[in-house]
Amino acid sequence: MAARVEKVVTSGTFNLDGGSWDVDNNVWLLGDDRQVLVIDAAHDAHAIAAAVGDREVLAIACTHGHDDHVNAAPALSELVDAPVLLHPADDVLWRLAHEDARPADSLADGDVLTVAGVDVRVLHTPGHAPGAVCFHVPALGVVFTGDTLFNGGPGATGRSYSDFPTIVDSIRDKLLTLPPETRVHAGHGDDTTIGAEAPHVEEWIARGH
Repeated sequence: MAARVEKVVTSGTFNLDGGSWDVDNNVWLLGDDRQVLVIDAAHDAHAIAAAVGDREVLAIACTHGHDDHVNAAPALSELVDAPVLLHPADDVLWRLAHEDARPADSLADGDVLTVAGVDVRVLHTPGHAPGAVCFHVPALGVVFTGDTLFNGGPGATGRSYSDFPTIVDSIRDKLLTLPPETRVHAGHGDDTTIGAEAPHVEEWIARGH
């Protein structure tokens, strides 16, 4: 079976800087009928494990360390016996969600993961978070952007450990250089494409978010 993308939507809260917000998260499964990569373990480990079924989980890859993207990661790791991967620059955020559990391994710009016969290229895209990464799958023409790029613009940069000029540079240098037809699977909300977002960079800069 060819590799495919599946989505599980989970609901919970995002907590940072003393605030709490209700959120729906997109949890992405990339794989085939035998093995799968889980991108962001949000809120409900059992719902994600149910979507995985009896497939082998190669890893739980985190786009960044905000609690709404990693709060179910340790529990899911135990349920499906898979390592959690996170860019080390987001350890400070991970520790806000998990005092004891640690990611099993780190992600770095240029790393290549392979699942179901397709390569997954790690792009370090700081700004929303210092260790934010995106996962580009050239063979499928998709990129998983976490909270770096959404349908309508960049992720939020108004809270701790974030920076607007940095996220704009990340998007411009690492994402808008991808083929315009590349489909963007974000951490929240609807899909978009690189080509649909590319013309709007100056608008984002002018509005400041």
